[in-house]
Amino acid sequence: MDALMKTSQPIRRLARVTAALAAGTALASALGAARPNVILIMPDDQGYGDLHCHGNAMIRTPAMDRLYAQSVRLTNFHVDPTCSQTRAALMTGRYSTRTGVWHTIMGRSLLAHDEVTMADLFAAAGYKTAMVGKWHLGDNYPMRAEDRGFQEVLRHGGGGIGQTPDYWGNDYFDDVYLHNSKPEQFHGYCTDVFFSHALRFIRANRDRPFFLYLAPNAAHGPYRVPERYRDYYLAKGVPNPMASFYGMIENIDENLGVLMDKLDEWGLAQNTILIFLTDNGTSAGVAGGKAAAHAKWRGFNAGMRGKKGSAYDGGHRVPCFIRWLAGGIGGGKDVRPITAHFDLLPTLAELCGLRVPERVQLDGRSLAPLLRNPQAAWPKRTLFAHVQRQEIPPKWIRSAVMTDRWRLVNGKELYDMSRDPGQQEDVAAEHPDTVARLRREYEAWWRSLTPAFSRYSRIVIGDPHENPSRITCHDWHSNQVPWDQSLVRRAPWANGYWMIQVAKAGKYRFVLRQQPPQARFPIQGDRARIRVNDRQAEAAIPPGATEAALTLDLPSGPAKMQTWFFDSKSGKSRGAFFVEAKRLP
Repeated sequence: MDALMKTSQPIRRLARVTAALAAGTALASALGAARPNVILIMPDDQGYGDLHCHGNAMIRTPAMDRLYAQSVRLTNFHVDPTCSQTRAALMTGRYSTRTGVWHTIMGRSLLAHDEVTMADLFAAAGYKTAMVGKWHLGDNYPMRAEDRGFQEVLRHGGGGIGQTPDYWGNDYFDDVYLHNSKPEQFHGYCTDVFFSHALRFIRANRDRPFFLYLAPNAAHGPYRVPERYRDYYLAKGVPNPMASFYGMIENIDENLGVLMDKLDEWGLAQNTILIFLTDNGTSAGVAGGKAAAHAKWRGFNAGMRGKKGSAYDGGHRVPCFIRWLAGGIGGGKDVRPITAHFDLLPTLAELCGLRVPERVQLDGRSLAPLLRNPQAAWPKRTLFAHVQRQEIPPKWIRSAVMTDRWRLVNGKELYDMSRDPGQQEDVAAEHPDTVARLRREYEAWWRSLTPAFSRYSRIVIGDPHENPSRITCHDWHSNQVPWDQSLVRRAPWANGYWMIQVAKAGKYRFVLRQQPPQARFPIQGDRARIRVNDRQAEAAIPPGATEAALTLDLPSGPAKMQTWFFDSKSGKSRGAFFVEAKRLP
């Protein structure tokens, strides 16, 4: 595994990971049976206050409440304030910005090629690995879940069902998902499908150690759920979309209850590390707007300020429950020191006997001592969170510097969490030395991040692992990105470029489309163009054509790729929202 860190070349990196995984099977045969299974469940956009066990008197979450009672709870646990960043840090044990991920679109949600993932480590140790649900770290080689150590993958595209990289027309019900890279039709509600697939994986591998990362897209918007879940909350005076949001969480809870019961039935509960966390603060659990002003129920945020996307605790403090009955981890105990998502990889590495390559510089630390004894001595630490929605991150934007006691928000506001957990009283003027110290720590942290700003996580074309590559405008580097299918349908006059890696020199065929092939949508334009570095091709678009095919001879190496559909009547142009790139024999 150490060898894979010596190169940033994606093809060589993946080959070395594969070799490391093969070498790990010998170790698995000797130690595999004794090692615990791991199930990591992470719903989307559910906040700390969106559970009954955390004081929400309206929502029904009996399975989450049961797991809460059986677990060690990390009560001061933090993630990033939005989803791709949390997933990158969770998978790598490192601050997300270091891994090339600081946005949810714009080519900045793509996990860097040379990062070692949690799944890489489990697979190298002989575990069977699976990822189900939302990945959101890249939809093309070599960033896909199936390229990053997961042997069984069922996922949707992009950051949510119905986003641009997802299968066209998916709407949470009876959708087409990617099963080990191939589109496959499924029947039923998305969360039910994902949990059912996860249970099949568990059952098939119950006689060997397995690692399952189960990340449902719910309760991310759009807030769609079978009506019976929503209607219960509407009848209780919960306004929409919160009623649908709560319904989505209740449906997750039902599925979690079934999974926990199956672990008991199959004799797996004792030696399975079961982890439940969420990826950021609540998205719809706090009501707003005129309609909510007269609602009987305004939501519940456990006294926190802010929600998803905020630098205040409501944006990034989330639930985290960890249960391992055979390992003495459980029994309704609370861990109070500040902890974070990137701590889970080193924690699982210690608990499961995984080897982390020496060259991997982790930001997290193993929580095993605290899980076994929440009163154990624990060193003080300072953690950081920020929200970046730009090509190159600016300093201090929506940022939080965090210790057990303090929160420095945006470099200026200081909150004493021991007295003011709701972050209502800015005490910066009373504690200038604390502000100065936390600012210095932020500055040092920021300097450690800056090398990542000049790097790109490039989509690879022409590699046998994905040929053709199906690329979308979700990953444009641009200030106007049609990241959702509804935006694509509006046909904005927008354009951007992709940063790519040409795997092998040769002739490439590019098929440019405004909508994907199953939409059969006529291109709104009369000429098409593609440019890859200094190579360019252009052709007329016949009336009614749904695609334009162009070819280029390309050398291998890094490149910038951009496309155009020109409309001579309006004098405007837009980029091709969908591009298929294939290296020809």
